[in-house]
Amino acid sequence: MEISGDRFYTTRWTMVLQARAHDTGALEMLCRSYWYPLYAFVRRNGNGVHDSQDLVQEFFSRLLEKDWLDGLDRDRGRFRTFLMMAMKRFLANEWKAAQRLKRGGGAVVLSLDWEGAEERYAAEPVELPDEATVFDRRWALTLLERTLERLEGEQGSAEVFAVLKPSFTLDRGEFDCAGAASQLSMSEGAVRVAVHRLRKRYREIFREEIAHTVASPADVEGEIHHLVEVLARG
Repeated sequence: MEISGDRFYTTRWTMVLQARAHDTGALEMLCRSYWYPLYAFVRRNGNGVHDSQDLVQEFFSRLLEKDWLDGLDRDRGRFRTFLMMAMKRFLANEWKAAQRLKRGGGAVVLSLDWEGAEERYAAEPVELPDEATVFDRRWALTLLERTLERLEGEQGSAEVFAVLKPSFTLDRGEFDCAGAASQLSMSEGAVRVAVHRLRKRYREIFREEIAHTVASPADVEGEIHHLVEVLARG
């Protein structure tokens, strides 16, 4: 399947940029999808669990309610970059006000999995150099997680998908097609075809997910390159 035409060019983030803060539905959808990298960023910035929860909630409250998108440069319209820079400004300029929030006193804009977030944060590599690297790494992994979720949802057999899923992260020729064929009672040729199709669709969905977070199709390749580099660093 080729990704082309208006469906590719009109991404979710493009719609947000076009409508600015008035397209709160699209913006809220993006925030719900990509909130955890911000939580990891705030935690790595030296904030405790509860303070980080309050800060992230208050950040989204202000992001959704105020015209923070006004004046955003379309040429630098990566949702990843926008969110991190906006959070940095929020922490620098709104710290005292945010710290005065009582637990549960801020507007609850998004229902977020705080318990799951802390479990995920505890598993983050401690050797990452700074909070920006933590944010970018988690952003890339979130995109990959969403890609896998979408791909799995398209499949008719959960068993086949579970057996073939390791092939997505292996170099060509490294996946044991013969072993998978035996396990699934399929021919080795059928497994090779299935792996080829799944890997192709995996790449397509990953590009689509990235396209949702940039303002122009011209940004997609650069964003892919950056995120692959981030993951390669650990």
